[in-house]
Amino acid sequence: MRVWALWGSVFLCAAGVNAAHADVKMSGTFVADSACPATQAIKSGKNPGNVSTEAGQSYQLLAGNKDQPSHYLIQVPGADPERRWVKIGCGHVSGGSASTTTAPSDQTTRPSQQVSGKPEYVFALSWQPAFCETKASKPECKAQSPGEFDASHFTLHGLWPQPNGNFYCQVSGSDKANDNPSHWGDLPPVNLDANTRAELEQVMPGTASKLERHEWIKHGTCYGKNQQDYFSDALNLMRAVNASPVRDLFNKNVGKQLTSDQIRSAFDQAFGAGAGERVRVSCLVDPSSGRRLIGELTLGLSGPIAADSKLSDLLMASAPTSKAGCPKGTVDPIGFQ
Repeated sequence: MRVWALWGSVFLCAAGVNAAHADVKMSGTFVADSACPATQAIKSGKNPGNVSTEAGQSYQLLAGNKDQPSHYLIQVPGADPERRWVKIGCGHVSGGSASTTTAPSDQTTRPSQQVSGKPEYVFALSWQPAFCETKASKPECKAQSPGEFDASHFTLHGLWPQPNGNFYCQVSGSDKANDNPSHWGDLPPVNLDANTRAELEQVMPGTASKLERHEWIKHGTCYGKNQQDYFSDALNLMRAVNASPVRDLFNKNVGKQLTSDQIRSAFDQAFGAGAGERVRVSCLVDPSSGRRLIGELTLGLSGPIAADSKLSDLLMASAPTSKAGCPKGTVDPIGFQ
């Protein structure tokens, strides 16, 4: 089975590392797909309190145990200690951007890497109200309004060439070093025509935080096309999702819970039988209320993407994922709850 994107670059920890090994600092969310032991130590398996992850629960991601990790370090609220190690097969990582004060080492990457001879992608869609419950200080979250696009539509997180690790193609060391949220404004601007720029600012609210610069530097440089085509292709796919029964399902259930089965069934209805098997649901936890919220949908796509490509064809050409992800979550309404 294809390993879906590990979202977050890898960097050596600047501190707290012993001579035996160096943890790899990461950020983002670890979403547990099953109940797994959350141990204090990897080798000994010491587990004070016999703590386990909860299927569908999201946890803050802190680090990996090495460049190609076998375990993730996560924060488990209420555990003692809260910092715990889990095997990577226990779940998946969503929505992260690693950051460090140390410049990352060069990575060997190639544009348009392929799996089984076909281009493979992960297409990530956000439900912005849920995202903003955990990122209230971001400018795009401060600007939330019931009448805005992101109150009732999916928003664009990114289009990510696969396989996992296909990042930063022919990107300078200085741009890699600036690729963390506090320095996205120092990355080179993205050159788009006026219409594409206007649509992107609507469909990707994170442009207020220069998210598009990060997406291009990390993922778009490995897409094999220029900036205009990369974002135009992603916007074409976004239109298809937002014009579909999937968006209708979410809008009819704002404030209510949806299951991953319901969401996958809506994709089958919209894009053909089996399309839902290419969809994974990620949830996050509202820190103020403890509610489990649907935060992101990730779609597996395969095949060359062109201006006239159909999302249904790209979905069905991709291999199914056996894991639906978060089993159930709430469709968060706009504004802070």
